[in-house]
Amino acid sequence: MRAWENNPAVSHSVRLRAAQYVRMSTEHQKYSTENQADIIAGYAERRGFEIVKTYADQGKSGLRIDGREALKRLLADVQAGRADYDVILVYDVSRWGRFQDADESAYYEYLCREAGISVHYCAEQFENDGSLTATIIKGMKRAMAGEYSRELSAKVFTGQCRLIGLGYRQGGPAGFGLRRQLVDEQRRPKALLDRGEHKSLQTDRVILTAGPQDEIDVVQRIYRMFVLQRRSEREIAVRLNAEGIATDLDRPWTRGTVHQVLTNEKYIGNNVYNRVSFKLKKKRVLNAPDAWVRADGAFQGIVDPEFFAAAQRIISDRTRRFTDEELLERLTELLGRKGCLSGLLIDEVEDMPSSSTYRQRFGTLLRAYQLVGYDTGRDYRYLETNRVLRALHPDVVSRTVAEVERLGGAIRVDPVTDLLTVNDEITVSVTVVRCSQTAAGGLRWKLRLDAGLKPDITIAVRMDATNTVARDYYLLPWLDVGPMGRVRMAEANGIFLDAFRFDDLDAFFELTRRTSIRIAA
Repeated sequence: MRAWENNPAVSHSVRLRAAQYVRMSTEHQKYSTENQADIIAGYAERRGFEIVKTYADQGKSGLRIDGREALKRLLADVQAGRADYDVILVYDVSRWGRFQDADESAYYEYLCREAGISVHYCAEQFENDGSLTATIIKGMKRAMAGEYSRELSAKVFTGQCRLIGLGYRQGGPAGFGLRRQLVDEQRRPKALLDRGEHKSLQTDRVILTAGPQDEIDVVQRIYRMFVLQRRSEREIAVRLNAEGIATDLDRPWTRGTVHQVLTNEKYIGNNVYNRVSFKLKKKRVLNAPDAWVRADGAFQGIVDPEFFAAAQRIISDRTRRFTDEELLERLTELLGRKGCLSGLLIDEVEDMPSSSTYRQRFGTLLRAYQLVGYDTGRDYRYLETNRVLRALHPDVVSRTVAEVERLGGAIRVDPVTDLLTVNDEITVSVTVVRCSQTAAGGLRWKLRLDAGLKPDITIAVRMDATNTVARDYYLLPWLDVGPMGRVRMAEANGIFLDAFRFDDLDAFFELTRRTSIRIAA
């Protein structure tokens, strides 16, 4: 670094061009972008810098770079040689990021230095001049920034667990047959919350309460059909759809949505939390039941506990009542009668364990087929992958709908094409992209864009190498990639495509968030 860059007494007749990066999540007001900009402006004036560009991430967590479009744009400009400045000014180390791996923060700063652009932390008490002292202090600051997020996460989790124990609801839609009830600190009812509505007072809380009677009747009927009439979830879904009854998200019923009603303890008044962990934006983890946080009888249920317990026994028995040998014997008998096997065929046979039972017990249907000596004569993994992809698509769509509505947006789903219309402004298509491997072991994806619908944005869910879980997401604007028709992807695709890559859909949900705008008097 040139010595005169860090000299406070430098003549202001020589002014280096500088860019400022500001970020605010939901922390204390001292971290507002305006306060950061004021401190940075004073620093720039003292050092003789001229701020020529601003990169701002509003309301963004510093845990990961995903969703921080301004920082990604800054790094892209630096690496591509488009940066028309010599210095980057940041309020402090934590604004650069609270990465859980301190080396990640150091890496992004290194990319800037490698391009000949220095990074200054304007509110820190050390000079970022590459000295041993600066390196040690900066390393400590990075570790402290990450530790702050870890401690905050633990405190928030503890607070949420306490509220769960008191019977209060923590996020998420109420579900079919239930409603979210706003109550004050004395637990006195105030109002029902509609989709996308949230409490405005810190002292208010949310509980679950019974919904309209017609929805309660449907939920209780689902339990009767399942427990007394021994109808499967799929049969119940078909019946409800035939009668024109929609789910709480105004979508047709599926086996999965019926199963969710039959297995969620909220329908008997229990408050259960921490079944799935997603802390510090890491991968989701399914927790064992002994790690769940629960409050039984937290509110008035709408299903008889005995009916609920009976439903759980039926669901459990479907998997546990058969030994491995019995499962394979039944599969062998079915093969002898039909001459072939498939997941659909298994599920259509009465008194036959479901195809999901075989998958859970043996890992995959292919493995079960191999154990009974059935050879399809083709690569059956391709068919198994198709099943997984077909099952994942409606799940992604329903989760997207629920999150957009939770954030205050409005969304419609075309029942024929599954095209999403968000806030009457943009159209969105969701596609799940299969992963294939080359002979050398490389991963490849082939995406076909829908030229008929021409959605404004295509959400491409890229599957991992096993084609069982999502690897990442691409938010592809039609104006940029639509004319290509087909997109072939590798693990790395260059800035043109990878600029649209995200580890989750937070960026899309942020795009759809509704914000109130004050009208000047």
